[in-house]
Amino acid sequence: MLTNINPKLPMRDKVATKNFYINKLGFQNLGNSDFDGYLMVEKDSVQIHFFEFKELDPNTNYGQVYIRTNDIENLYQSLLDAKVTIHPNGALQIKPWGQKEFALLDPDNNLLTFGQSEN
Repeated sequence: MLTNINPKLPMRDKVATKNFYINKLGFQNLGNSDFDGYLMVEKDSVQIHFFEFKELDPNTNYGQVYIRTNDIENLYQSLLDAKVTIHPNGALQIKPWGQKEFALLDPDNNLLTFGQSEN
């Protein structure tokens, strides 16, 4: 049986990615080991893994993750308070499909969309 999913996204610079996810988004380093070219972070019950891709062109990166939350308004405000840049087309809003969502880009242009059901 399937029990969980942990997306793997590309990163050019492990230090920059770690700094963004830990210091801006409030994730924590996962595990005790520091693997060369690989990073794992977690927040609440969400894990995101990153693999090193030094040649990545952020302008052609289509990495995306959809993360569900049960307190989207507080999450959104906490990120604004931390001066995290929200995607220009990703402000908090209710989408036609009934989800309240917002989105942001990480340092490598991986799109993180956060959503909560309105029902």
